[in-house]
Amino acid sequence: MKFTSTFVSAVLVAVSVSAFPVSKRGVDPNLVPQFGISPGVNPTGTGDCDGVNGIKIPCSCPPSRDDFINSLSANVAAGHDVNNPGVPAPFPTDNSQQSAITRMQTSISTLQNLHGAGVGCPAASTTFSAQLASLIAGNPPPAAAPAPPAGCSRTPAAAARRPGTRSRSPRTLPPDTTSTTPAVPAPFPTDDSKQSQITRLQTAISSLQNLHGAGVGCPAASTTFSAQLKALTG
Repeated sequence: MKFTSTFVSAVLVAVSVSAFPVSKRGVDPNLVPQFGISPGVNPTGTGDCDGVNGIKIPCSCPPSRDDFINSLSANVAAGHDVNNPGVPAPFPTDNSQQSAITRMQTSISTLQNLHGAGVGCPAASTTFSAQLASLIAGNPPPAAAPAPPAGCSRTPAAAARRPGTRSRSPRTLPPDTTSTTPAVPAPFPTDDSKQSQITRLQTAISSLQNLHGAGVGCPAASTTFSAQLKALTG
């Protein structure tokens, strides 16, 4: 009887464990916005560093991208912020504007509750708020997080072609991906079809937003690109 009891207990434990998934797939990193800010900028010696527009933030913020994605994944899997259960954590994966807004909102709440309820990194330690405002304003979801406007005095065409050359010349066509963000495709068809015009504008927008580095450039709002794209797709 002792052997039987022990065996049954072991079976019950095995069944209990198997009733739960061993692991849950994390969120797609490609859908997680870039911070746009690096930690440890201009430390004051008292634990403060520069965030967006020089706002003082903890020098430990933002966290490492891996740590952030792990925390975000845990929240999404739970359906709410693990450290602040009253905060929902939806993370839709489609390409709609509203889904991009929802993902950004969940990213912000995850950041702010990273180590506990209301204990994390401020939004000013990233460009998340600027990205969210851009999305709410109707700008297309960027392939990489846009940085605050800096040196955005170029003409709109400059993002799509090199200065001093004609946009129709084969030598001026962008490569298959943007030079500063290799993961972002950069197709640039030259025919006059409506779809090709849309594709060229989309590439122009991503080039603009990654002008000086991954996620470091000018927002779409610094041009009329979004309005032109809307006119074509509307």
